[in-house]
Amino acid sequence: MEKETIIKLSKSFEEYAYEQDGVNYWLARELQDLLGYADWRNFLNAVDKARESCKTTGEAVSDHFVDVTKMIGLGKGGKREVEDIMLTRYACYLIAQNGDPKKEPIAFAQSYFAIQTRKQELLEERIQLMERLQAREKLAATETELSKNIYERGVDNKGFANIRSKGDWALFGGHNTSAMKHKLGIAENRPLADFLPTITITAKQLATEITNFNVNKNDLKGEARITNEHVKNNSDVRTLLGKSGIKPEQLPAEEDIKKLERRVKSADKDIVKKKLKGKNE
Repeated sequence: MEKETIIKLSKSFEEYAYEQDGVNYWLARELQDLLGYADWRNFLNAVDKARESCKTTGEAVSDHFVDVTKMIGLGKGGKREVEDIMLTRYACYLIAQNGDPKKEPIAFAQSYFAIQTRKQELLEERIQLMERLQAREKLAATETELSKNIYERGVDNKGFANIRSKGDWALFGGHNTSAMKHKLGIAENRPLADFLPTITITAKQLATEITNFNVNKNDLKGEARITNEHVKNNSDVRTLLGKSGIKPEQLPAEEDIKKLERRVKSADKDIVKKKLKGKNE
């Protein structure tokens, strides 16, 4: 396929995209023309096959194929209601996969939507990684603040470690920090939070933030009183999670957050290099 054809088709597919609630979609009757189908019924055969493919992959068909109606103009100012389908990027990809790749528009669409779908997946993955990294940074900052706060109230580093471990005991249903590390296969010298999912990191941060607030508000002093406060707050957060059926101790460990940081930094460097290379070419 010639470069000019690729550029032309790419522009066409992008111009026909709509957006609703941050999600791109295409209308079936317009995609029909883009893919070179002259007959609507023949195109619907490809759509039906795509629906079956979607069902086979375990995706909810209704999330990707939405039946709608619209008005089209007729001669002399008349209008008629016709059936149409809102199609997600993934739905378009499946339709293209069920087309004849010998036709240039379909061959292009197969690659175009495959790449666009992958880009969306990578973007969503990146957002999830950044949310976890940000949650971890926020927890570290909150714990540092609490450590400094309670040091002035007669609690040393060993006491702070005890307070945090007993808080974990309350949050993880009777598993203290060391027990959770053993349960999840984490080395004793590594922070537990580096391997927790975002929801659990956020839960720990919230409980710690409340502890910090109440230590100041109620002028709590000594390891025993602050421990009781921290255990209560973690228990309360655990109860809140339980209302949604979430038991933190049952959630599997996630990838080491230090590895994620290195991967994100490496990916950012690659993006910068590619941009610089593009400017110099």
